[in-house]
Amino acid sequence: MTIIALFALLAAPLRAADIPAPIASFDLTALDRSAAPCADFYQFACGGWLKSHPIPSDQSRWGRFNELAERNKAVLRGILEKEAAGPKSDPVDQRLGDLYAACTDEDAAEKRGADPLKEDFAAIDALKSVAELPALLARLHAEGVGAAFSFNSDQDYKDSTKVIGEVDQSGLGLPDRDYYFKTDEKSVRLRKQYVWHAAKMFGLLGDDPKTAAAEAETVMRLETALAKVSMDRVSRRDPENVYHKMSAKELAAISPAFDWNRYFVETEAPASPWLNVVSTGFLSGFSAELSAEPLADWKTYLRWRAAGSLAGWLSRDFVNESFDFGGRKLTGAKELKPRWKRCVELVDGSIGHDLGRRYVELTFGDEGKRRTDQLIVALQKSLKTDLEGLDWMTAKTRRKALEKFAAFTTKIGGPEKWRDYAGVKIDRADLVGSVRSARAYETRRRLGKIGKPVDRKEWDMTPPTVNAYYNPQLNEIVFPAGILQSPFFDRDGDQAINLGAIGVVIGHELTHGFDDEGRKFDAKGNMSEWWTPEDAEKFEAKTACVVDQYGSYEPLPGVKLNGKLTLGENTADNGGVRLASMALEELKKSGAVPADVNGFSPEQRLYLGFAQVWCQNSTEESMRMLAAVDPHSAARFRVIGPLSNSEGFAKAFSCKPTDAMARGANSCRVW
Repeated sequence: MTIIALFALLAAPLRAADIPAPIASFDLTALDRSAAPCADFYQFACGGWLKSHPIPSDQSRWGRFNELAERNKAVLRGILEKEAAGPKSDPVDQRLGDLYAACTDEDAAEKRGADPLKEDFAAIDALKSVAELPALLARLHAEGVGAAFSFNSDQDYKDSTKVIGEVDQSGLGLPDRDYYFKTDEKSVRLRKQYVWHAAKMFGLLGDDPKTAAAEAETVMRLETALAKVSMDRVSRRDPENVYHKMSAKELAAISPAFDWNRYFVETEAPASPWLNVVSTGFLSGFSAELSAEPLADWKTYLRWRAAGSLAGWLSRDFVNESFDFGGRKLTGAKELKPRWKRCVELVDGSIGHDLGRRYVELTFGDEGKRRTDQLIVALQKSLKTDLEGLDWMTAKTRRKALEKFAAFTTKIGGPEKWRDYAGVKIDRADLVGSVRSARAYETRRRLGKIGKPVDRKEWDMTPPTVNAYYNPQLNEIVFPAGILQSPFFDRDGDQAINLGAIGVVIGHELTHGFDDEGRKFDAKGNMSEWWTPEDAEKFEAKTACVVDQYGSYEPLPGVKLNGKLTLGENTADNGGVRLASMALEELKKSGAVPADVNGFSPEQRLYLGFAQVWCQNSTEESMRMLAAVDPHSAARFRVIGPLSNSEGFAKAFSCKPTDAMARGANSCRVW
C-alpha cells in the first residue's frame, strides 16, 4: 500500500555534525501547570512556550512549524553557501551555488534598480490593441506574472489517466476577493493603504505623484471588477463547482473579447481538445471588462502586476515598499527577513528539486524511514478498522470506501526521480534573468504535461517543506522530509509523542480521502458519486456539527472562523486525533511505547505531542487575514476543537462532563 522513496547516501555537501541541533519533540518547559488541562488544554500544553517565544520581528506568526522551517532554512543555507563558494563539477551544485550567489549580491540589485523591468514595460507600452493582448499575456504568464487569469495543466477530474489544460481566475493583488468588498473599518483602511502602496510603487517606477495616484486608482478599479466576478473560497472547495470541461471554441463563446486560440498558440502548450474552465463566471466577467475598460487602463494594470512579481528582487526601495504593505500592514511583521532567508526561499521555490536532493541526502535516514513506516502502518490499520465499524455508513458505500482505502499510495521523504533543471539558465550577474528563466522552465514543464499520461510519481512539494498533503486525484498521501523532523517526528524518541505529532498529521491526510472534497473522488482518482444518497445525507449532517462548532470560535474579538471554509481541515484534524489514539493501542501491544514518561501516561503524551506542535503566537493582522483566507483553523482551535470532541482525551485527563474540554453530548464526530 505504500510507495517508499529510498535515497542512496551520496557525498553530502555538509556533514551531519554541521546540522543545527534538533528541536525538542516534547518540551516540559512549554507547559503551563497553573492551567487545568480540562479547562483549557491549549494553555496547559503551550502556555509556557507562548510566554517564552515572542514573535520574531521578521515574522507575522511564530509557532513550532515556524521553528522547524527556520531550522530547515539554516540547513539549506549551509548547503547553499558551500555550493556558492566556488565552481562545481556537478551541474546541480553549480546551479544551486550560482542562484544563491546571484540572490545574495544585494549591491548588484541596487545598481540595476528597476532596469530589469524595462523589457516587459516596453512590451506593455507597445500594446496597440486588445488583439495583441494574448501574445503579451502568454509572455508575462511564462515569467510568473499573475495577471487577468491563469493557464495551467491538471488531471482531468473525470479521467484521472489524462492531463488537460486548465484556465482559472487570477490577477488580484489583495489576498482574497472579499478584501475588495468588506465594509468594516479595518478592511476599508487596508484598501486605502493598498492604493497608497500602488501609488508609491508607480512613483518608484518614475511616474509623477499625480500620475501615480491616478494609476493606483485604476488598478484598484480593475482589480475590484475582477474580484466581483471571482468565485469565493467556500464555493471553490466543492470539486463540482470547479470542473467545467469544454473545448477552446466553447471557452471563446463565453469569453469572446479575448482571442483564446492565439493565446494558446503563443504559450506553445501542446494542442488539446479539452480544457477545464474552472470559473466560467470569472472568464465571462473578464471578457466583459476587457470590452468595457480602456486599453490604456489594462496597460496600467499589467505594469502593476509585472512590477509586483519581481519587486522583491529589485533595488532596496522596491523591496522595502513591497514589504511595507505585504509584510507590515497586511500581516503585522515588523522587519523584513534577512536577505539570506529570502534567498533560501527563492532557491527552494525556483529549483527546489536540486536543493531538495541535497537536503534529503543530509537529513533523511533509514531509521527515520523505518519508524515512519511503523506509524503509517498503525494508522492505516486504524482507518481500516474505523471504516469497517462506522454505524452510519451503509454496506454499499463502505465497500467502495474500503476499495479506495486499499488503493492509497504513500510517498515519503522525496521523489524517486529528481526533476532535471538543465534548461534553466542561472547567471550570477543577473538575478532577475535567472528568476525569469526558472519561472519559464516551470511554466514549460507544467504546460508540457497537457495531453500526456499522468505522472503518478510527481511531487507537488519540495522535500524541505514543513507540510504534508493528500491528493484526491492521485489518491496519495505525501510527507516531505522537511516535516519528518522534530518536533513532528523524532526518529529516536517516544512513539507516543510521535503519534500525537506526525501521527495525527498522517491520520489527518488519510481522512482527507473521505472528507467533503475527497469523498467525491473514487479509488482511481476520478470524480464520481460513489456514496449512496442516504450516506451522503448522514455525512453532511455530521459535518454540519463541525461547521457550527468551529464557526463559533473567535481568534480575535468579533472575528469568527468560517466553519464552511475550514470544514475539510477541521474534519481531518478530528479524524487524525481519533486514528492516532486507536493506533496507540496497537503500538502499546508491540512494546514500542513506554508506560510512563515524565509522569505522563502514553495517552496523555499523545495529546500533549499533538497540542505542542500547534503552540503559536500570531499578530492581530495575521490572524485577521488567515481567518478570511486560510482553510485551516487558527492554531488554538486546532487543539481545542478536536480534543474537546475526544472521549479518549477526556478519559486520559479525567475530565468531568461539566469541563470546557468535554463537549459530551455536543461532541462532533465524523470518523
